[in-house]
Amino acid sequence: MDAQESFITHLIELRDRLLKSITAILAVFLCLMPWAGDVYDLLAMPMIATLPAGTKMIATGVITPFMVPIKVTLMAAFVGALPVVLYQAWAFVAPGLYAHEKKFALPLVVGTTVLFIAGIAFCYFFVFNTVFKFIANFAPSSITPAPDIEQYLSFVMTMFLAFGITFEVPVIVILLVRFGVVSIEKLVESRPYVIVGAFIVAAVVTPPDVVSQFMLAMPMWLLFELGIVLARLIGKRVSTDDDGAHRPLDERAMNTELDRAEVESAVNRESK
Repeated sequence: MDAQESFITHLIELRDRLLKSITAILAVFLCLMPWAGDVYDLLAMPMIATLPAGTKMIATGVITPFMVPIKVTLMAAFVGALPVVLYQAWAFVAPGLYAHEKKFALPLVVGTTVLFIAGIAFCYFFVFNTVFKFIANFAPSSITPAPDIEQYLSFVMTMFLAFGITFEVPVIVILLVRFGVVSIEKLVESRPYVIVGAFIVAAVVTPPDVVSQFMLAMPMWLLFELGIVLARLIGKRVSTDDDGAHRPLDERAMNTELDRAEVESAVNRESK
């Protein structure tokens, strides 16, 4: 098999994996569609709980009452189908990985997913309740809040993304140390800059209130410290397992590994 045929084969497999991922998302989306309104009500619950009694959110657009619940349901469908999407991504890249890379990559994928969902859950259950109550108590009594559902969705998506990425800080730290980009000692020395940077990022990403900025900056710093601890533990384990470091493969071993990866990829395609 020449290089061009191999490239086309990989493109076909990538297309198949993407189609399976999209199919899984659409299947979950169609299952949730009859309850799209309930899904949005669940998302809006932290805001509704802080509004004055009898007050509801408003929709200023003509099709907004229809489109916003659809967008929220699609987002929920993606989260629900995330295990399938991650499995397809793993199945695509796994045949080209070495044994020690597979041992490291699989926990990395699982950890990344769990941390991202944990960030969203932390934002929904803790941050929203605190921030919305703070804003409601700070607002003058002469004002009756009536948030627009489209603006609320935009705010929620921004906050979910910010906290989801923030909770990936331990993974980023581990990767930087694991691949020799930076040492643990250098990370420890840069701690003051990381703390200042965390508050700057929080000030840019979150709304202009002290509570939400503090609640994003503090987890970012604490997760940075957690990443350093985990990087130390992983470094010790790698040192114990591999007698100090990974040894580079010679040309013959490299060719053997490439042949093995090609055979595994062909077997996976034939088994579909």
